[in-house]
Amino acid sequence: MDLLADLVARGLVHNTTDHAALAARLRSGPVGMYIGFDPTADSLHAGHLVGQLFMRRFQLAGHRPVALAGGATGMIGDPGGRSEERNLLDEDTLRHNVELIKTQLSRLLDFEPGPFRATLVNNADWTAPLSMLEFLRDVGKHFTVNQMIAKDSVRSRLASEAGISYTEFSYMLLQANDFRHLYEHHDVELQGGASDQWGNIVAGVELVRRRLGKQAFAITHPLMTKADGEKFGKSVGGAVWLDPARTSPYQFRQFWMQTDDQLIDVYLKMLSMGSVAELDAILDEHASAPQRRVAQRALAQEMTAMVHGQAAAAAVEQAASLLFGGDPSTASAAALAVVAAEVPCVDIPTELSGTRVHELLIAAGISTSTSEVGRLLSQGAIRAGNRVLGGDGLLDSSDLLKGGFLLLRKGKRDFAIGKTSMAG
Repeated sequence: MDLLADLVARGLVHNTTDHAALAARLRSGPVGMYIGFDPTADSLHAGHLVGQLFMRRFQLAGHRPVALAGGATGMIGDPGGRSEERNLLDEDTLRHNVELIKTQLSRLLDFEPGPFRATLVNNADWTAPLSMLEFLRDVGKHFTVNQMIAKDSVRSRLASEAGISYTEFSYMLLQANDFRHLYEHHDVELQGGASDQWGNIVAGVELVRRRLGKQAFAITHPLMTKADGEKFGKSVGGAVWLDPARTSPYQFRQFWMQTDDQLIDVYLKMLSMGSVAELDAILDEHASAPQRRVAQRALAQEMTAMVHGQAAAAAVEQAASLLFGGDPSTASAAALAVVAAEVPCVDIPTELSGTRVHELLIAAGISTSTSEVGRLLSQGAIRAGNRVLGGDGLLDSSDLLKGGFLLLRKGKRDFAIGKTSMAG
């Protein structure tokens, strides 16, 4: 199966310009292709993964991906999918965001030297020096206002109460000029992006044709949406970030584990790098026993390893097992450290013998009083590791787990963790 056919089979092609010509061009040799993102936050989020992995698929198929950071367009904001004007960011903030995002991209794309190495460019480099007169002469003259207001993103804003400023109205022309610049200076013939970018992308194809007399191509993938049809984004509450300081690797994994059964086939094929045949086999197994969440587990493991690394993926998977009834005695120190970041955590002495659990549970905030703890102890409802604590609630140094951690459980689902100085 060639690349374009594979993308179609995964449900990753929403629209293309001249599908047959694009397929032939991809078969004829390496193609430079780009997808842009505006660095309006210091991290990418889950919704960006479809586009970034779209580039990865092209790279693995022997093409050359270019990730474009919108240092210029990010100062303006794309009107698409918004009912009001964006908050404009300053140049220093955008530059800072680009630097942080580059680290995240390096896990998804191969930037090492080679014929298909990925490149990160910033459109501020060629847009900032451009004068208004040059822009109007070299870009603006090739578009009519009629064309621009016919675009869905512009038309919806014109009909809204907020309207649209000239600033955002010009976004389409700036993006079109990006494609022209990359075609001319980086040998980029194809622009990709989400389906809501179609109008901006084909404007670039048209500008390449008018300015350079060359044929360029466009391809869009469907937007990644939630169960309610809302698209993923950083401006909407509950964003799932790739930065572990914003969304922990554990929370990132759990997000994929909680994927609705109605969406798991879509997410798996859009995001996983496994073959379509492999994914179909996973989905068949999932359909036979949905309660086992086989497909969610496969997606969660792959996405967490890709974004945070294999070691982090293994640690958070083991941590999840612990919090859902796994054996604490087999847990690694790394997994226990993950748990410590997700549940209430208190400092404990290295020598536990003679320490009562009462004060630890109260300090952790999962019990309110010593009398409550006493009652739970008499019911056998408190554990240290695998050991059911006696009525006196006394702990022992043998309760310590790897890395100097103490795992306490009240009932079935309330956890706290004690951390000695040796746990760091």
